[in-house]
Amino acid sequence: MTGKSAAFRFAAVFMTMLMTAPTASWAQASPDQRKALHADVEAAIARVKKTDPGVAKFFKDSAGYVVFPRAGKGGFIFVGGHGDGELFEKGNVTGTASLSLGTVGLSVGGQQFTQIIFFQNRAALDRFKQNKFEFTAGVSAVIVKEGAAVADKYTDGVAVFVQPVKGAMADASIGAQKFNFKPDGAK
Repeated sequence: MTGKSAAFRFAAVFMTMLMTAPTASWAQASPDQRKALHADVEAAIARVKKTDPGVAKFFKDSAGYVVFPRAGKGGFIFVGGHGDGELFEKGNVTGTASLSLGTVGLSVGGQQFTQIIFFQNRAALDRFKQNKFEFTAGVSAVIVKEGAAVADKYTDGVAVFVQPVKGAMADASIGAQKFNFKPDGAK
């Protein structure tokens, strides 16, 4: 086995471990934890709309959207991350979601960011709600800044907006994001 194939195999195992790791269940969250999450989500939405008023069309026209107000990632070469958020349909919260991410490559640092995923149609939203939704290296996100939403459009039924909150990360890597949705009232 060459050093290159061993490194690739290790990276594949690492990514699998990150992507299959269990995430926190909001079913056991206290009412105060849910209130805090919702306040963070509302603040993130307001911040994104203030930064780029053009994003309002996505909030208005999408079949639904999920907001991760404070997702974080960090590491050196192998990067892992997590975030919690809320799913909205027709302007109402219908459940909570978590994201797990992992990358391997030339990466160093740590970063906290807001991520909003808009679902263009019911089919894309249903894939997310059925936990059959993940991103791989081919998905690109729009960095939230004034005017960025004007040029963005849906790709494969989703539009992704990311706004850095704090920290810095140099990143030239490949990876994936996996999501877990839990409808309100589910145990």
